[in-house]
Amino acid sequence: MPGPFPGMDPFLESPAFFPSLHERMIVYASEMLQKHLPAPYFADIGERLWVETSRRKVIPDVDVFRSAIVGRPIATKANGGGAVATRSKPIVITVMHDESRETFVEIRTRADDEERLVATIEVLSRSNKRPGDEGQTLYLKKQQEIVDSQSSHLVEIDLLRSGKHTTSIPLDELRRKAMPYDYHVCVRPFDQPGKFHVYAIELPERLPEISIPLLPGDGSVALDLQTVMDRCYDAGPYRQRVRYALDRLKPPARRKHLKWLKRMLSKSLFD
Repeated sequence: MPGPFPGMDPFLESPAFFPSLHERMIVYASEMLQKHLPAPYFADIGERLWVETSRRKVIPDVDVFRSAIVGRPIATKANGGGAVATRSKPIVITVMHDESRETFVEIRTRADDEERLVATIEVLSRSNKRPGDEGQTLYLKKQQEIVDSQSSHLVEIDLLRSGKHTTSIPLDELRRKAMPYDYHVCVRPFDQPGKFHVYAIELPERLPEISIPLLPGDGSVALDLQTVMDRCYDAGPYRQRVRYALDRLKPPARRKHLKWLKRMLSKSLFD
């Protein structure tokens, strides 16, 4: 059963739901591509890993300053203890470090024992679009490496209305040629320098079927993003977990879409 919206479900942009949606989209997109890629092409899943300081609340170790609070004597050589007394005691603060992981799809081809990367398909994450985040730094580095290599295509799928513009197409050109839009897909073929194939999507619209180029002379392969999204919704916990109410939608929808959203939310599915 597909989701409650004809295209992207904007409530899934929430940090509570988008990470799992991201992972499912990568898996199901790879699976769909695998069915339609001609030999010797194949789809695989790659990943980026990094460690960053946790944003969770950090609590100092209370034992460190308990002696000073209750007047407990500190062990010294003079009173039989093994430690050397110091005049100043530091507070030891443990800062948690989280390992972050992002996946993406790669289309490759094989000739004899050699493999060649043909296209990278990225679904942008919240971290990718957050200025100063390590996730964005690593993403932009990889983006530049692909562009500089001039040997593989780059496909970027942005289904987040918030955050900084991050896809490789210049924002001013995107706004000038593709307004209005809420989401977009940017395909940058390596064999067409300076060309960007952009799918601009408004909130009420179905997600597009995008054309992913293979090597010159081999044509392209289609990826139906709406079919991928519907499967993600059907396989995920969203129907049970998401509470559909306009005051919970962040960021808010554009004014022109409010009546449409209210109509969608009034359907029996949301009762």
